[in-house]
Formats: sequence, structure tokens, C-alpha cells
Amino acid sequence: MTTTRDDEIEASSAPLIDHLIELRRRLIWSIAGFMVAFVVCFFFAKPLFNFLVIPYQVATEWAGMAETRQVELIYTAPQEFFFTQVKIAAFGGFFLAFPLIASQIYAFVAPGLYRNERGAFLPFLVATPILFLIGAALVYFFFTPMVMWFFLSMEQSGGDGQAAIQLLPRVSEYLSLIMTLIFAFGLVFQLPVVATLLVRAGLTSADGLASKRKYAIVIAFVAAAILTPPDPLSQIGLALPTILLYEISILAARMIEKKRAEERAAREAESEV
Repeated sequence: MTTTRDDEIEASSAPLIDHLIELRRRLIWSIAGFMVAFVVCFFFAKPLFNFLVIPYQVATEWAGMAETRQVELIYTAPQEFFFTQVKIAAFGGFFLAFPLIASQIYAFVAPGLYRNERGAFLPFLVATPILFLIGAALVYFFFTPMVMWFFLSMEQSGGDGQAAIQLLPRVSEYLSLIMTLIFAFGLVFQLPVVATLLVRAGLTSADGLASKRKYAIVIAFVAAAILTPPDPLSQIGLALPTILLYEISILAARMIEKKRAEERAAREAESEV
């Protein structure tokens, strides 16, 4: 009896080791891809930072300051701009390496899935970076200029008993602001993916999502208050797309349930024949 149990343990240990070896290989490829992308982005860190400053320049145009002042950012510690470039390289490196990382995750998970499960999982893997890009584009072209315009509107020129107050953002704080907005919007735009995955897994339904709409609205505004700077424009700007995406998630859930019902009816019809 003991020998049989030991044999079963030995037989089950070999696949586990194979899985660990496969996991190590996938991790090595992912880390190597990230490091290559990190080096490339660090080499272009200054052009990338200048690219991220364009929304600030747009904000000065909206505020009517483009002709009277030049966009300036400062750093107050010798190492500050260097570490800012490191952050840019890490952020951009992960973004560039994401297709490789996602493909390695899929290659590791796919052998344990059925064919129909692999077919259902792959579209979500493709939709994730696309939705993140849409959220990031919304931040870059609209919300960051709007937020910077709001902050620029607080300046005062001085004179007549007033102190001259001018916005001179630090490079690290500006990067943190725009990265926080990109991350927040990119994360929120994953809501349809998460909701449809939960519906496919049977953990929720379209009616369940619809019945919790009022709670979702409250959570959207709370999340916007946590993830964005403490100004009403950016908070409302994040909360409203979140609510819209929640409604899109409900529609996507209804489509999935409708398709599932049609497939079930088709199988029942075939079994009757």
C-alpha cells in the first residue's frame, strides 16, 4: 500500500517539474523582452518626456499663454531627472514588451485549456491592450490638457497688492500626474473585459450587473476620487467614462448570454434529432 502511494507521488511530481521548467522559460523570455524594451526606451527617454509634455503645451494654448510664455519644467534635486527618465523607460518598456509578455502567458496557460476555452480567451487578450490604448489616448489628447488648463487658471500675474504666482511643475511630479491618469483610465477601460470574463465564468449575469448599477455609480466616483488628482474636472472625467463602460459591459453580457442560449438550443435540437 505504501509503495503504491509513493509511486503515485513520484508519477505526479514529474509533470509538476515540467510545468515549473516551462514557467521559468516563459519568465526568462518575458524579463528579457522587458529589459530590451527598457534599454530602448531609456535611450529615447528625453524625446518621450517631450512627447508627454505636449498636453501641457496644449493647455497653455487653451489658457491663452502660448505666445507670452514658454513651457518650463524644473527639477530640484540632482538625481531627479535621471530617475524620471528611469520611470519613463520602465513604463514604456512594459508597454512595448506587453505583447511578448501576454503571448508568453497565453502559451503557458493554453495547453491546459480546451479548444473552445482558448478561442474564448484569445479575444480578451487582444482587447486588453486595445482598450488600454483607448484610455491612454483619451488622457493624452483631452484630459491632461484639461487638468493642466485647470491648474494654470489658478495663476495670478501679481501687482496691485497681489503676489505673482506662476506654475513651474517639477519633471517628476508632472510625470507622476500623467502616468497616474494613464494608469487610471487604462485600468478603468478594462471593465468590459473583466465583466464579460465574469459572465463567461458564470460568476455574474447581465441582470446581476444591471441590478447593481446604483452601487457601480457610487464606486465609480469613489475610484475617480482616489485615482485622479484632487480636482473636480479629472474626477468627473474619469467617473463618467467608467459609468458608460459599465453600461457597455451590461450590453456585452446580454450578448454573451443570448449567444449561449442559442448554442444551448441548437445542441438540444440536435440531441432530439
